[in-house]
Amino acid sequence: MTLPHFVVRNILRNKRRSLLTAVSLSFAFLLLIFMISIWRSLYVDPWTAKGALRLVCRHRVSLFLAMPSYYQQKIRALPGVANVAPFNVFDGVYRTGQGKENFGQFGTDPRTFLDVYQDLELPPDQIAAWKRDPAGAIASVDLARNLGWKIGDQIILEGVRYPVNLELNLRGVYRSAMPNGPLFFNWDCVEQTLHRGKYQVFLIRANTPQDVGAIATRVDDLFRNAPEPTRTEAEKPFDLHIVESVGNVKLFILSICVAVLFAMVLMSANTIAMSIRERTREIAVLRSLGFAPRTLLSLLVGESVGLCVAGWLLGSIGAFGIVYALVHTAGGEGFQVLLKLKWPTVLFSFLVAVIIGCLSAAFPAQRVSHTPIIEGLRHIG
Repeated sequence: MTLPHFVVRNILRNKRRSLLTAVSLSFAFLLLIFMISIWRSLYVDPWTAKGALRLVCRHRVSLFLAMPSYYQQKIRALPGVANVAPFNVFDGVYRTGQGKENFGQFGTDPRTFLDVYQDLELPPDQIAAWKRDPAGAIASVDLARNLGWKIGDQIILEGVRYPVNLELNLRGVYRSAMPNGPLFFNWDCVEQTLHRGKYQVFLIRANTPQDVGAIATRVDDLFRNAPEPTRTEAEKPFDLHIVESVGNVKLFILSICVAVLFAMVLMSANTIAMSIRERTREIAVLRSLGFAPRTLLSLLVGESVGLCVAGWLLGSIGAFGIVYALVHTAGGEGFQVLLKLKWPTVLFSFLVAVIIGCLSAAFPAQRVSHTPIIEGLRHIG
C-alpha cells in the first residue's frame, strides 16, 4: 500500500467529518476566488482587447454635466487622436409582457463609434444599415436572444432621464468578449426631439498606446479655460474611479480575503488537530513497527493537504458555475467586467489550499510523530 493510498484511506475513515470540513472550506474558497477574480479584473487585467488605446473625456466638475458637441471636432484635430465618438447614457424603461427589463442603453454616433470602440464584431451590411437609420440600434447576441429580438424588430424605450420615448429599429446584432452586452443606438433620434447639442462623454481612440498620456494632457489643456472644462483619462482608470466612488474597494477586497484566509486556517487546523490527537496511539504503533517520524509527518500533512484540496475543488466548481450564471443573465453587465474567472486565479487558490493544508498539520503532526513511543501508547483520548 502506497503513501497516497494511506492518505486517502485516512481521509475517508471519518466520512462525515471530512465531508463537512470539505464543504465548509469550499464556501470559503468560493468567496476567496470571487474576491481574487474581482481584484485581477480591476487592477491587473485589461478590461477589453482594445481598451489600452481608448480614453474617456468628461466634464471636470461632474460626470452628470454635459459638454458641447463641437468639442468632438476640436479633440479630433489634436495630434495622436485617431477618432472620437460621443457617448450618452439613456436609462430608459423597456417593457415586456412579464414586466420591466434592465439592460445598458447608450446613445452614440454610428459613424465613429465602431471605429473608436473596436471590441464589437458586426457584419458590414448591419454596420451600413445602422449608419443609415437615425433610429437604428444594435444589441449583443445574448441580449437579443434573451429578449427575443430579431433584426428589423422595433424596440420601444420609455425615457426616464430624458423626457422622450424612443422607437428604435434593431439593425444589427454584435458579438463581443463581454456576454450580454448593452444596446447601442443612434443618438440623433434623441437630438431631433431635445436639440441639446451636448454629450455626457467623449470616447477617444489614440493611434498608439504611447499617445494616450499626451492626448489626455492636450485635451484638458485645450478646454482648461472653457465654460465646460474637461477631465480626460485612459478608459480603465476612468472605470476604476466609477467603481471606487462607492468606497475604498481595495481595502474592502483585502479585508475580506484576510478574513477568509484566517477562517480557513482555523477551520482546517481544528479538524486536523482533532484527527491527529485521536490517533496518537495508532501513530505510536506505526512507529513501533518501523515507520520513521519523517514518513508519518508526510502522511499526516498529506491528509491535511488532501482535505483542503477537496474543499478547493468544490469551491472552484461552485465559483465557475455562479460566475457563468451571473454574466449570462439579463442585467448582468456589471458582473461581466468584475467577474472573470481565469486559470491564474484558480491556480493561485490551489496554492493557497496547499499552504493552508501544510500549516494546519505542521505543528500537531510534528508533535505526534516525534512523541516517544511509550508515551504515545499510554495516550488516552
